Amino acid sequence: MTSPAPPLHRIAFLGNHPPRICGLATFTGDLRNAVAGAVPDAECFVLAMTDASATYDYPPEVWLDIAADDVQAYVRAAEFLNDVNADILCVQHEYGIFGDAEGERVLALLRHTRMPVVATLHTVLDHPTPSQFRVMQGLIRHADRLVVMTRRAERILGEVHGVPAERITVIPHGIPETPAEIAPAAHKAEFGAAGRTVVLTFGLLSPGKGIEQAIRAMPTIVASRPDILYLVLGATHPNILRRDGEAHRESLKRLAAQLGVADHVRFLDRFVDLPTLTRAIAAADIYLTPYLNEAQSVSGTLAYSFGMGKAVISTPYWHAAELLAEGRGALVPFADPEAIAAAVIGLLADPDRLRAMRETAYSLGQDMRWSRIGTRYRDVFDQARRDAPYRRRAAPRTAAALMRSVGAVALPQPHAWVLSPHGDATPQAKLTHLSRLLDPTGIAQHATRAVVDRAYGYCLDDNARGLILATLLESDASAPADLFGVTAAFVQHAWDPGAERFRNFMAYDRRWLEAVGSDDSHGRAIWALGTVAARAEDPSRRAWAYGLLERAAPPIFALTSLRAWAFALLGVVEALDARPEDLRLKRLRTQLADRLYDHLRGSRRPGWTWFEDVVSYDNARLPQALMAAGHQAGKPAWVASAVEALAWLCRIQRAEAGYFRPIGSQGFWRRDADRADFDQQPLEASAAVGACVTAWRSTGDSDWLTEAQRALAWFLGDNDLNQPLYDAVTGGCRDGLLCDRVNENQGAESTLAFLMATAEFRAALAAASPSLADGFVQVAE
Repeated sequence: MTSPAPPLHRIAFLGNHPPRICGLATFTGDLRNAVAGAVPDAECFVLAMTDASATYDYPPEVWLDIAADDVQAYVRAAEFLNDVNADILCVQHEYGIFGDAEGERVLALLRHTRMPVVATLHTVLDHPTPSQFRVMQGLIRHADRLVVMTRRAERILGEVHGVPAERITVIPHGIPETPAEIAPAAHKAEFGAAGRTVVLTFGLLSPGKGIEQAIRAMPTIVASRPDILYLVLGATHPNILRRDGEAHRESLKRLAAQLGVADHVRFLDRFVDLPTLTRAIAAADIYLTPYLNEAQSVSGTLAYSFGMGKAVISTPYWHAAELLAEGRGALVPFADPEAIAAAVIGLLADPDRLRAMRETAYSLGQDMRWSRIGTRYRDVFDQARRDAPYRRRAAPRTAAALMRSVGAVALPQPHAWVLSPHGDATPQAKLTHLSRLLDPTGIAQHATRAVVDRAYGYCLDDNARGLILATLLESDASAPADLFGVTAAFVQHAWDPGAERFRNFMAYDRRWLEAVGSDDSHGRAIWALGTVAARAEDPSRRAWAYGLLERAAPPIFALTSLRAWAFALLGVVEALDARPEDLRLKRLRTQLADRLYDHLRGSRRPGWTWFEDVVSYDNARLPQALMAAGHQAGKPAWVASAVEALAWLCRIQRAEAGYFRPIGSQGFWRRDADRADFDQQPLEASAAVGACVTAWRSTGDSDWLTEAQRALAWFLGDNDLNQPLYDAVTGGCRDGLLCDRVNENQGAESTLAFLMATAEFRAALAAASPSLADGFVQVAE
């Protein structure tokens, strides 16, 4: 006895969707609505394919918009489906809608999904090209059940692709719910055909539909039936319209005029809604599909007209040959105007045959109503779930496997491996999202997904990070032109000379929300100023930063935050690189480093080599600052202690499978208590990259580059959920890794963390091997 499938809660559909204008879009929308009616307790949603350079105002049932030409978007769509726990995915497959001629990109999505897949095949070819065959084989391999709309398509799947019959279900193309047949005369006036006999063709206009053959048949038909009107209803196909305009439609009009039948051929150039289409079909006496291509697996227009009880004349393309066989319609040879004319005249001259065709079509059409189609799809979904109740999520990849997947090359030992651009999937760090966050006031703190959320205003922390990044990228032409100027102005404005402190939070209307900012924001501002003072190419910028640093650095000793000390120490070390003679900076360096060194010595215990009793946030910056100071000052004790602490931190932030697993922000890790593994923050990975790069510079041990790379790979998907934090489409970085999903918001802190990490790692590679640095993650617009 077969056990019942568990209830369906979320059903996903992949395909085109209205308001995109095409038959597949209409089908996807109708199918989704039909299944929603058959499974009323389930959420039925759509992932809509969007063609290049197009935008659509999708309705609420479309949850995801996939850019057809964006390879990474398919993987992200799969991750989305996994995140929302879809019970089933129903793929509408048609060659050409997935960004390339064969639709291969959809396989990337299917490889990463964890739910059962049902694929509806809208085109099944008996003589596919080698690439079409390969893609169809991939689709068959990933799908748990296949749905086709004709028996011929079922036979082709078996004969050409070797698919066993038990994996295939034949479900006809759905048609709208309509009342019993209405007399054509009741609707003819709406279409300018009152008192006339109407032959109808409808659908998107394009070459290959054979309409010119029907027009060539019109002189003969008109001679026998002077009241005849050939009504061609439908807009020009959008792809044809973009490429050729209305040239095809105009050529058909000229042909009708040349043949003297212009008064008997009417074009209605519009994409009609379903009620209008229903009335147009009702107004027709005969429906005609004179298509020229035999290899058409399914025609929605044919299904609609037949199911609504119309007498149909058609060329014998696959769908028509099967549906109209045994006298259910009239079949005529391809490209044969005389045969079309004879069929129309003969059918109109035989009212009994015409009526019998209509009655048979309407009767058979009852099983094609969308309400029944929805129920049949529901049953297929249940069967697929019984056959494949779940898909195993791929085990988390090792860092080496991740790098191979994006095109890894081996460094000369002992450097291990680094990212290279030789693989098509190599991520590129882009500054586009940072540009969106940046306005004339500063870098906005937060974003809802990739949209700036101005309600939270600005903070000094992010603008200080932005100023560091602006300095690192000063010679990069792709960096926003005003990034340095805006962030520097924000840092300067945040300084309150009366209080000798920085302010941190500013509202969107430029009101400061506090008199004194946090300790950490003060330290980060000093770090940024020291970076500018040391690295800015413009002497006036260096002078500005040094002047403000002189005033802002001394108050750091009144603060109690270890991280504020560490941030400030990093800035002091930077400034001393440019001004090694400055004794005031040297004293600052010694005092801050001694404080960190003393805390590390006083807090460490067996199994706990750390600066305090908790491992919390931005952790690696503590050993990084002490190490940088020790290396610069020639203090081996500082360096050795910092290296030991960093090594301990790297060990506890490494998962069993070898990838980076930072301490989570939901509780952190207090000594003698359980550690928090989530939420994992980009700040931690960025800090680890920077600290490991500093360790490599301080010790010369290239193993630290491998550790830096391990942390950087966390952003790219080598993590507990095997999901990327960096969004290669927007250039933003998602805000964290939760226990079951990624936080999709792309705020400034996260985005800057990723950009700073890539900049620091690339600089390290440039020092280790310039050729490899050129092949690493490029910063591009």
